[in-house]
Amino acid sequence: MNNSEFTVGWGTLALINAGLAQGKNRSGLHWFLISLLIGPLATLFIVVRDRKD
Repeated sequence: MNNSEFTVGWGTLALINAGLAQGKNRSGLHWFLISLLIGPLATLFIVVRDRKD
C-alpha cells in the first residue's frame, strides 16, 4: 500500500466518523478533526459512547 492510498483511506474514515457523530447529535466537524489525528480509535469512541440528547 502506498502513501496516497493510506491518505485516501484515512480521510474516508474521518468522513465516515463525522457522519456517525452527527447521527448521535455530536459535532461532525469536531469528530472529523479528531479522526484525522487518531483515526480508528475515534470510530471506537463514537460507537461505544451513548447518544447525546
